[in-house]
Amino acid sequence: MAYLKFNKDELVNLEYSLKREILATNRAGGYLSSTIICCNTRKYHGLLIVPIEEFNGERHVLLSALDETVVQHGQAFNLGIHKYPGNYEPRGHKYIVDFEYEPVYTLTYRVGGVVLKKEIVLVHNEDQVVIRYTLVDAHSETLLRLKPFLAYRNVNSLCKANMMANTKYEPIENGIRSKLYNGFPFLNMQLSKANDFVAVPDWYKNIEYMEEESRGYDFREDLFVPGYFEVPIKKGESIIFSASTTPAASGRLKTKFQKLVDERGPRNSFVNCLKYSASQFIVKEGKDSEVIAGYPWFGAWGRDTFIALPGVTLSANNDVKSCKDVLDTMVRQLNNGLFPNVGKGKNAAYNSVDAPMWFFKALQEYGEAVGDDALIWKSYGSKMKLILAAYRNGINAFVRMHDNGLIWADEPGKALTWMDAIVNGCPVTPRGGYQVEINALWYNAICYSLKLAQAAGDTKFVKEWEAMPERIKDNFVDIFWIRDKEYLADYVGPEGQNIFVRPNQIIACSLEYSPLTDEMKGKVLSVVKRELLTPRGLRTLSPKNPLYKGLYGGDQVTRDEAYHQGTVWPWLTGPYIEANFRLYGAAFVPKAKELVAGFEEDMTLYGVCSISEVYDGNPPYQPNGCISQAWSVGEILRALALTEKYENLASQKKKK
Repeated sequence: MAYLKFNKDELVNLEYSLKREILATNRAGGYLSSTIICCNTRKYHGLLIVPIEEFNGERHVLLSALDETVVQHGQAFNLGIHKYPGNYEPRGHKYIVDFEYEPVYTLTYRVGGVVLKKEIVLVHNEDQVVIRYTLVDAHSETLLRLKPFLAYRNVNSLCKANMMANTKYEPIENGIRSKLYNGFPFLNMQLSKANDFVAVPDWYKNIEYMEEESRGYDFREDLFVPGYFEVPIKKGESIIFSASTTPAASGRLKTKFQKLVDERGPRNSFVNCLKYSASQFIVKEGKDSEVIAGYPWFGAWGRDTFIALPGVTLSANNDVKSCKDVLDTMVRQLNNGLFPNVGKGKNAAYNSVDAPMWFFKALQEYGEAVGDDALIWKSYGSKMKLILAAYRNGINAFVRMHDNGLIWADEPGKALTWMDAIVNGCPVTPRGGYQVEINALWYNAICYSLKLAQAAGDTKFVKEWEAMPERIKDNFVDIFWIRDKEYLADYVGPEGQNIFVRPNQIIACSLEYSPLTDEMKGKVLSVVKRELLTPRGLRTLSPKNPLYKGLYGGDQVTRDEAYHQGTVWPWLTGPYIEANFRLYGAAFVPKAKELVAGFEEDMTLYGVCSISEVYDGNPPYQPNGCISQAWSVGEILRALALTEKYENLASQKKKK
């Protein structure tokens, strides 16, 4: 039996199946996504969604859906499904009898004596989706009709019927090509077999996306259908449909499809699902390699990249090359000591105070993988020194080091750390001042840099910075330690210590170089375990706090108000487990296994084969946000690697 499996009763139950989504990426910025029954519930869903250079590289939905109809004895059975006001039409999901996700996304339909299998693959490094239809069983002559629904719009907008659309098409080999608007590429739709295209141009109006409605956005769309392809299909025969921005060689589609199937990685276990998911975040374009923060709506984010990178490359597949490629890409974008938080080039926003600090942490992980400190310093030492000097000297008046050696970061109306939700122009979690995780990472960055410089014989750097760690360490404890409560302040601003119990303090316990004593770490871990730990990660605020919000949902304002006020973030599981291993060693292995294993239950709960962005802070900890988040997947993979490491150390110790 397949690892990722849904039975017929689950598939036909819309309340169940429409909450479970699938994702495939082409490793070049494009993707396909829908629910497990191919009914789109988000504006971000579609069969071919690609970045378009003419529109600043933003993603656009070209092919939204493809409806199949089986015809026998003049009777047509439509296998598609769309939501319209008040009803679903057609209701093709009732014919689905099987779902598989390995080796590729596969649905099987049964209509009377007809059994039709549909397999969908997004081609890597190409803007092409291919679908193989196999008539497994039939007792009469059968026709297959395929009706494409075109959107031609940005993923963040919706399409409405209009007179500007070019509704004409051009015939090409075994198919047609269409382009609704100037600036877009043609969509080449072809079959592997000669067919008839029947032109029935029409707008299908008011298709609804229930997830957008629940999120408080416009949720009705009009999609254009140019007509349908009709082709006879025999029992045992397979026919390939291709939609691509470049014409396909129709005669080679069958061979190409099978090759794509054979190359797909396994998804037959929890670990293999995470590894497969991790591979989907790495996007290569020319000499650049990036980490997409999350699907379906995030792009590449600076801090997310550095937090996720070790897990999605090194822990996933020991992919040292991809890790280095991403590091090198990010280094090329370094400006005045900062990495872009969002965007690239002239569209980049350099407003993340923590991204450069996480860069050092990612380098540590990479350095451990390559095992050559001198090489790391040679490759990245100049950039490391540049960042440290920029923070020491001050950046754009909102980041600067004080005489006590600690970093002060504050910009009115801005959120500079990962807790970055803003509502009505004001940060939901204002943290201006000394932030606990920033200063812990700052201490770690300097200590790690000194280690590398010493190994490389950079005596000038060592002499310049060697006194700094002790100064930072003493003042860190003095500034952040709340003596009567025995945990760390989340930040210290002009008004003094913020005593809210938040997860950022766990970062100070998890780093290789920590300014805390083991006794302090133990007390912090105790508080975090008692007030923040859940089976799906750490809450962003203690439930004892009157500002706590245990449910994440509703419109954007409601979601943003809960984003860091109690919502659970899976990525924090990584630092929590790492902190416990640093303090308790292999004794923590059983608990680490338990925490990580909890996520296995979610492989078929929300984003199939992946881990979501956030969870509710209250039981039963429902997943929400992006269906597949890079640092969620990366940190769980890193936690698995750490667990294996400490388990092996314990085993070796026993043998001795």
